[in-house]
Amino acid sequence: MITGAYAREMARYSHWQNNQLKGFLRALPSEELVRNRSAFFGSIMGTANHLLWGDWIWISRFDKGPGPGGGIPDSVSICTGMADWMPLRDTIDARITRWADTLGDTELSGSFTWYSAAKEADVAKPYVQCVIHMFNHQTHHRGQLHQMLTEAGSEAPVSDLVFLPEDV
Repeated sequence: MITGAYAREMARYSHWQNNQLKGFLRALPSEELVRNRSAFFGSIMGTANHLLWGDWIWISRFDKGPGPGGGIPDSVSICTGMADWMPLRDTIDARITRWADTLGDTELSGSFTWYSAAKEADVAKPYVQCVIHMFNHQTHHRGQLHQMLTEAGSEAPVSDLVFLPEDV
């Protein structure tokens, strides 16, 4: 289905997207970041936090490192503002890159089991499906952020994978 090379490419893409996103978020006044926009996670900040939380929970499952704690309802408030969010975003992106750099094709062909707080049970799925889910989750919520940024009068990141720079 996918390979380790795919995960590495998607990790590069995610890092590029998040670096662009940081610039647009940094340029917004704080009141625009927290304004309720009737999105699933409320505001730009809430959605950015949930995106970060989702990446953090999945990478902690994959690399067996520390996770964010809390559940989905808590995900919107893991950072109070951009001063907290930006360095944590960099930390999680670096973990995703390190994990992807070591991911082999054979590992992807196996099963993956984790405890899901949402299901309150252990869940086992194909590892490949979990990896695809993590990257798909990122794309989904960055799309929501793109929409909210434009609604706030901002430009938004270029998201076309075909324009991913080689040096990222």
